[in-house]
Amino acid sequence: MSAAATATSRPPFRDPPAWMGARAAGILLHPTSLPGPFGIGDLGPSLDGFLDWMAPAGQTIWQVLPLGPTSLGNSPYTCASAFAGNPLLVSPELLVAEGLLTEDALRSAPRFAEDRVEYGAVIAWKEHVLRASWERFRAHAPHELSEAFHAFRAAPAQEPWLWDWTMFAAIKAREGGREWRAWGPALAARAPDAMSLTESRLAGELEYHAYVQFVFHRQWGRARAGAAARGIRILGDIPIYVAPDSADVWANQEIFQLDEQGRQTAQAGVPPDYFSRSGQLWGNPLYRWDVLERDGFAWWIERVRANLRLCDAMRVDHFRGVAGYWSVPAGAGTAENGEWLPGPGPRLFAALRAALGDTPLVAEDLGVITDDVKALLAELGLPGMRVLQFAFDDVDGTHLPHHHVPNLVVYTGTHDNDTTQGWWAALGTEERDRAREYLGPFAADEAVWAMARAAYSSVARWAILPMQDALGLGGEARMNTPALPDGNWSWRMRADALRPETAERLRALARVTGRARAS
Repeated sequence: MSAAATATSRPPFRDPPAWMGARAAGILLHPTSLPGPFGIGDLGPSLDGFLDWMAPAGQTIWQVLPLGPTSLGNSPYTCASAFAGNPLLVSPELLVAEGLLTEDALRSAPRFAEDRVEYGAVIAWKEHVLRASWERFRAHAPHELSEAFHAFRAAPAQEPWLWDWTMFAAIKAREGGREWRAWGPALAARAPDAMSLTESRLAGELEYHAYVQFVFHRQWGRARAGAAARGIRILGDIPIYVAPDSADVWANQEIFQLDEQGRQTAQAGVPPDYFSRSGQLWGNPLYRWDVLERDGFAWWIERVRANLRLCDAMRVDHFRGVAGYWSVPAGAGTAENGEWLPGPGPRLFAALRAALGDTPLVAEDLGVITDDVKALLAELGLPGMRVLQFAFDDVDGTHLPHHHVPNLVVYTGTHDNDTTQGWWAALGTEERDRAREYLGPFAADEAVWAMARAAYSSVARWAILPMQDALGLGGEARMNTPALPDGNWSWRMRADALRPETAERLRALARVTGRARAS
């Protein structure tokens, strides 16, 4: 009998870490949204400033989006690897501090926009900087750093993914960015002779991409230690699906619904819902859950294990896809004509628990939530989510605070919502009247704080505000609009945004609602 089977006799997540059971307040802010002079937020001094602001604001949870290398569309939910880190998050200033880059390289940076990420320009400059750093490392790296790099490459933690990622990244660059199915039949199928020859020819590029991962993980380790030193836990994010043009699909074709040529036979999405009247067609390949289960869900175990090295807890995005998933025929233009098919349910989580222990997870249970999803959540004991922007669509909706239970995370909004100020400005008369009646009287420019107070006053253990809401920003600061192909994921916070008076107001609210860390 497998370890997964023997674990099913015990509810997998009834014993989470003690810190997950405490009332807490937090901020949702992806590192790309941090301020700084290099066109995109990174893991350097601006992150230190953000953490310094969080701690006196009474915030003990920092939520981030997926940290992987983004691809077409720049979405962190369509990463080119479920294991690798995003090179764009590497801080040039920290490279200089370690002697891995010259000050001249920073002085050569173009003038970037302050409040938006201009991805094309940023990607080109960051690639230039990372290449320069790699050349300097090869020529001048101190012995201890060189040894650390070799240890990183050889560590068991990197064995499940690093070689596949460096091969994928190197070949993709050589092929001008073409998707892996266009690399020719031998490489697409990972024929041993073709792979061996390519590895030999691209050995230098493989080293470069491994170096980029080395510096990313080194800098992220510094960030995580800095958060911990301030009493802040990091809540990460695991999208249930991976991008079709990713190292994960290329290296593990047998676990995805593909034909013999690597083409998808079905694609992921969700039916019509709050966000889109025609549903959301994500286009990700679907899993062959039967194949994964025969292997003890080994790929999923390694994926969660790798992510828990980066974060203290993980949000499972689109959790309902574990209970049952929406399968849309390959080639369909919308997600309307699909069908629900059964997922692995508790068997996946039993395997995770058998391998990793009481894994600290949060279930994103938004959208179409059927009885089987509710039953799975109850069986596992995982905290779900509530979003106050959804609370006033009807008279007695489940997102209203009086329906909350302790085992929840409550948000004013998420990365897929408008900012609360933007939401309030666009709200219809009926919903606005309902919100005012429920939340109590407040001035028009105080709608965000009325919602924040409702979230903090909830019995839900965690209350998390998007950074845009903490700053009271309008719809111009929205992070993502689902189904909109362009202009997403680019919002950045201005350098002067982290004001002490905002921190004090958050701390006062956290203190009065029992969410502030004891001094």
